[in-house]
This record gives sequence, C-alpha cells and structure tokens, in this order.
Amino acid sequence: MNPIEITLGIMTAIGGLIDISQIVFSAQAGSMFGYALISAFGVATVGMIVFGEMSGRVAAVAEQPVFNLIRHRLGLKLGLFTLLATLISALITCAAELGGMGLILQKLTGGSYLLMSFISLIVVMVSIWVLPFKWIERSYGLLGLIMLVFIAALVAIHPPWDHIAKGFVPQVPHGLSNKELLIYSYFVVAIFSAVLLPYQFYFYSSGGIEEEWRPKDVLTNRVTIIVGTLIATIVSIAIVAIAAQLFAPSNVAPELPSSIALEVAIPFGKLGLVLALLGILIAVAGTAVEVGMSNAYSIAQFFGWEWGRHKKPWEAPRFTLAWIVMFLLSFAIVATGVEVMTLVGYAILFSIVILPLTYLPLMLLAGDKGYMGQYANKWLAKGLGWLFFGTVTVIAIAAIPLYLLTSGGQG
Repeated sequence: MNPIEITLGIMTAIGGLIDISQIVFSAQAGSMFGYALISAFGVATVGMIVFGEMSGRVAAVAEQPVFNLIRHRLGLKLGLFTLLATLISALITCAAELGGMGLILQKLTGGSYLLMSFISLIVVMVSIWVLPFKWIERSYGLLGLIMLVFIAALVAIHPPWDHIAKGFVPQVPHGLSNKELLIYSYFVVAIFSAVLLPYQFYFYSSGGIEEEWRPKDVLTNRVTIIVGTLIATIVSIAIVAIAAQLFAPSNVAPELPSSIALEVAIPFGKLGLVLALLGILIAVAGTAVEVGMSNAYSIAQFFGWEWGRHKKPWEAPRFTLAWIVMFLLSFAIVATGVEVMTLVGYAILFSIVILPLTYLPLMLLAGDKGYMGQYANKWLAKGLGWLFFGTVTVIAIAAIPLYLLTSGGQG
C-alpha cells in the first residue's frame, strides 16, 4: 500500500474535523470547560471512523457513493428533503470557510476582508478546475499537516498530561449552574456535529470511486480513514488543551482564527503565529473544496448526472456548473457582511438535524450481504453503527432546543 494513498483520508479529516467551526469550538471548549470536553472529541472520532470506514467500503465493494444510497433507500420524497437540507447546510458551511479564509488572509496581508474572501474564492475554484482529483487531495491533505504545529506547541508548554488523560473520560464539570450546564450540553452537541459533518462522507465515498477503489482496497480504506481521522482529532485535542492552560485562567474565549493562532505564538513567537495561520488557512481551504465538491457530487448522484473530477470539466457540465454555482452563492452570503461565527452556528445546526438521514441508508447497505457479500458489516461494525446512529438521533432532537436556549452557545 502506497503511503500517498492515505491523503484522501487526511484531507477528509483535516478539511472536515479541522474546519473553521472545529477550530473555534475546540479553543472555546478548552477556555470555557478546561479538559472536560476532550471526551466528546474522542467519542465522536470513533463515530467518524465507523461511518467513514463504511462509506469507503461501500464505495469500494458496491461502487455506490452515499447519495446514491440515500435516493434508493429513503425514496424520492425523503431523499429530496435530505438533499435540500444537505445543500443548505453545505452552502452555509462553504460561506463560513470562505469567510474564515478571508479573515486569515486579512491578518496575514492587511488587505480588506471582502477582497481577501474574493481571492480565496478564486483560488479554491481555480484549484478544482485545474487539478485532477488525486492532486486536489494530495495538495490540500499534505499541506494541511502544517496544523501539526499545534501539537508541537502543546508539548512546548509542558501541559498537565494527567489532566489531559482524565479528559478522555466522559464527565460533567462540577459546580456548573443550570445555564452553564445547558451551554456545556450545547458544546457536546456542536462537537459531535462538527466531527460528523455529513458532507465528509459524501466527499470521501465519492473520492473512493474517483480513485477507482475495488474490494482489494478495503484495507487501504480502513487505514486511510483511521490515520486521517486520528491526526485531525489529535490536533483538535491539542487546541483544546492549550486553550485550557493558556486561555481558561484569564476567562478568555477566543472566537477568531487569529486569536486561536496565539496558542502557537506563545511558545514559538512570530514564526509560530505565521505557521499556525497558514495551517488554519490550508485546513479551512481544504474544507471549502470538500464542501463545494460534495454538494456537486450529491446533486449529480441524486439526479443521475455525469460527475467526477476524473473527467474534464466540460465532460460533466452539470456537475461542473453545480460546484461553480455553490461557490458563487457562498461568496454572495459572505458579501452580505454576516459574521463568520454566525454562519458556523447555522451550519452546525442544519448538519446535526440531517445526520440520521445520512447514516441510516449507509448502514443498511453496508450490512446488506446481497450487495456487500463477505464485506458486509460484521458484529463490531454493526454494533457500533447502531450505537452511534442512536446517539446522533438523540443529539439531532436536542440540537435546536439547546441552540435556542443558549443562543448558539453564547449564553
């Protein structure tokens, strides 16, 4: 197995778990609740690996991407509802990523926010138009590894490793008021939503088909999703732990990427700040690419159009038009002046509501021996799959009330 093959999983994770919402929620989780929410990242990561492995295995064996399954397993009406909800969620998410890129470039260059967001739009669209899929995944996946600088920063500040280890045990901090308990619950929901965002599975399964995975690639799929997801989770936990040590004592809850980059600047100075900003920029850009392409994948697969970046843009014209329109609409949202974190909150809310509709058809097909044969879900995948399906269903029900009661985690 060529190590370069795992870049699809790295990109899916770096550009999925480590997007603008995950970065900000990680820092705020640490600054507000110390190490307690590390467990939420750990549990959600297991769910990401379980469903990510299923989506890749189905793509390799049944040669079916996730949204094909949704259409055939949920039927036209419920499938169309899922598609519309997915498009809205992904549109808002894409706008948040473009806005996040604009904020970072503004900090690096001193240019205007809107101009930097427009430049981000052009760079992302040109990269998709020019690069074949393999080079899209390699470029963003490998460059996104700059985010490992947060792990180096954690080691450099000599954190209390015993407290970090205890954070992996699910817990509720002592002494929280009713209001704080609601906010804590909202953060648990938001973390699960940010880690298990549906577009990651649409992109990952479609990418496996673009790469022409076959049953012989089942092991590659498993290694890919595990390695990529664990890298992203360790980075997220590093952001939580640094925030718990550096920001929590001062009651500072960072909201902007530039503030979060200070986690690296404190131990490593100006060079650390620049590396952190560049790492966040690449990770957020990777997310923008994933979201834009996953929406085009979803639309094309639902309606049976030609799709894929293994084709020339003009060989799959409706697929190409779909991702172009997605990015243009996303920039139009940014141009209204709406705040990036407001967009993040809406994206998280829409995503968590549709999670059960994404996972159910995937689990049904992954466990169907008629389609999957010897590669159908075994007892471990089946048990974990239903356990996490139940979990995300409960979270989906709780998401809207918690969002309203806490004003999106702001209290």
